[in-house]
This record gives sequence, C-alpha cells and structure tokens, in this order.
Amino acid sequence: MNIAPGKSAVSNIPFDQARVDRLMEEAGIDVLLATSKHNTQYLLGGYKFIFFAAMDAIGHSRYLPVVVYEKGGPDHAAYIGNRMEGGEHQNNPFWTPTLHAACWGTLDAANLAVEHLQKIGKAGARIGIEPGFLPSDAYTLIRKALPDARLIDATAMLESMRAIKTDAELEKLRTASELITDSMLATIAWAREGTTKTEIIERLRREETNRGAHFEYCLLTLGSSHNRAASPQAWKKGEVLSIDSGGNYHGYIGDLCRMGILGEPDAELDDLLAEVETVQQAAFSKVRAGTLGGDMISHAEGALKKSKVAPYTDFFAHGMGLITHEAPFLMTNHPVTYEGTYAAKPLEKNMVLSVETTMLHPTRGFIKLEDTVAVTDTGYVMFGDRGRGWNRGGAS
Repeated sequence: MNIAPGKSAVSNIPFDQARVDRLMEEAGIDVLLATSKHNTQYLLGGYKFIFFAAMDAIGHSRYLPVVVYEKGGPDHAAYIGNRMEGGEHQNNPFWTPTLHAACWGTLDAANLAVEHLQKIGKAGARIGIEPGFLPSDAYTLIRKALPDARLIDATAMLESMRAIKTDAELEKLRTASELITDSMLATIAWAREGTTKTEIIERLRREETNRGAHFEYCLLTLGSSHNRAASPQAWKKGEVLSIDSGGNYHGYIGDLCRMGILGEPDAELDDLLAEVETVQQAAFSKVRAGTLGGDMISHAEGALKKSKVAPYTDFFAHGMGLITHEAPFLMTNHPVTYEGTYAAKPLEKNMVLSVETTMLHPTRGFIKLEDTVAVTDTGYVMFGDRGRGWNRGGAS
C-alpha cells in the first residue's frame, strides 16, 4: 500500500523533528532504519501492533517493523509492517507518507526497506541501523543489496532521541508508576500467613491487569531469603516481603519496589528501612536539571559508604521510559552491562530516573526501595510516591 506524499501526510509528525535531525547529523546518519519495537513505537507516536505485542515469531521467521526516516525529509518517511496492519491504518492512519503493510517475515521487510531507500535516492547513504534489533538474515540482505551504503550503529543516537520525555510521555510514565504502586500495595494487604510466593505474584498480575496496566514481571522475596523467583515458599508471621514489579501503560514502564511486613515491624526493621531511605533521599537531593549525573551518583554512594549497612547494601540509578534501562546511563556495569556515558553530562529537564537502594541483610532478608523521578528545573517530581514505609500484610 502506498500513500502519495503531501502536506497532510507530514503535518502531524509525532516527535521533535528538529531534535532528531540534529542528533542524526551529529551521528553522521543520513537516513534511519529503526527496527526495534520501542524505537518504531516512538517514531510512530506511540503505536505498537497488538498482534505481536507479546511475541515476534511467526511461521519460519519473525515480525520486523521498520520505520524509514530521512534526515530533513519527512515526506520520504515510510513504515513497513505486517499485512494485518493495513486495518490499523484504516482506523488510525500512520503519519508516514508511505506505508507498506505487506510483510510476514524479516526478508520481505528488509526487501521493502531496500526498495524504499533506492526510490528516495539513498542507496549509497549513511544508513543508521539497530544491530541488536536487526536479524542477521535481514542485515545480510541489506548489506548485499546496498553495497555503496555505509551502515552505522544508530543505537546511541536513538537512545538520546528518547532521553528527554514529552509531557505526554511523562503522563504515561506517571500513570504506569501509580498503577504499579496501587497494585503492589493492594497485593501486600491481601496476602496473609500461608500465602505462597507464586500466589502473591499471580495476585499482583491480576491487580495490575484489572487497573489497566500490562504486567511484565514480579521479583518477590519473603523472610530472610534473597531469592526473588516464584516458589511455594509461604509468608510467615513477622517476616518481611519485598515486591519489585515492572509493568507498563501504553508501552511506558512502571518499575518500583515496596516493602511489606506480616505483623508489626520491630525496631531493627524500622532502622534498616530508614538506612535505605537515607540513601534514597541523598540521591533525590541532587536531582535537578544542570546537575551532573555522576555527582548525583557519588553523593548517594557517599551517604551509603557512611551507613552501617554498607557492607551488604547497593545503590543504583538508571534512566527509564519505553524500556527499563535507557538514557541517561549513569553508572558503568552496575548491575546491567553498559557504560555510564551520561555520568559526565548534566541531567536535563524531563529525563526520568529509577533510583534504587537494595539491602541483602544476612538475617532479616531483602530490604529495598525503588522509586521513579522526573527531573525538573528546580528538582524532581516523584511518581507513585506512596507506601514507602512498612506496609502491613493481611489488612484486607
């Protein structure tokens, strides 16, 4: 299916075109071939095909959405998708002037991308690709079909593109965080003595789904154990519970951790959670536009170093949005393997951070807080700012 270019086709570009063009220029990229679900979703203004929302494989191949975007040339943009996406376009037209809803696998998608690049005169251009999200058969086809093109890793450029959230994105992240927080608190209140980890995780899944969030995972501990996988382990009186869940709202991630207790917390537990909170607050105190990301990290790490729980406690902060770890990247290989490339850069307004302090206490168990904050000119706004103390189990 082809749609002739025209003013109406490019009047509703759903991203900051000038910013994307600038980032492409800085990266030496003439035209983008975005192939990851998160970047195609971003470039299409939030659209993700529901049929492949939870999987990619079909038949002998897999779903491979492609957004082609030429720097400074939105009239040459194209979306290449599955044949069933023609119906999606009929109901809510894509902004790209060209649409090919024609594919069932990787090679037909790659062929159409090549044909479109040739049609717009970019067969020998500097083409930005996503190596981690471009299957080898599609890459090989593109490489052979466009021998004069220079294929450039666009991963960092695309990460920078998504780092500064729009107001609409912030609202989705806020909603995701609120829904996840509400679901976790309701689950803690529901669980009681004898409830197993598997049952608690299933309850959380239902709580999130019933609130309109898409459940992705739950990492759960009970008692003195540090094991966060589902199991028949049952909650006992006096034991702590940590519940760390990720879910999304319209593709945007909610990722928080809260603590529960079956009974009343004793003085030691109050003290331990206060130590975690002290580190969290140290990090928050340095969150504002203009502060170097590394300065926020070092301030929180300094507070942790002074704490009596430092030997078995860890601090981590990372960017989040459409995926759980994205720009700004503030720490190197800690614990996710990537470079802290934003540590020496200032935080910017509308960046979103996940801030987490994790204690693996040798006898009292897994004690953690994870919070989501959006950077503002004067500080931060926290999403899902509830239940940050000890939440009582068996209360419902």
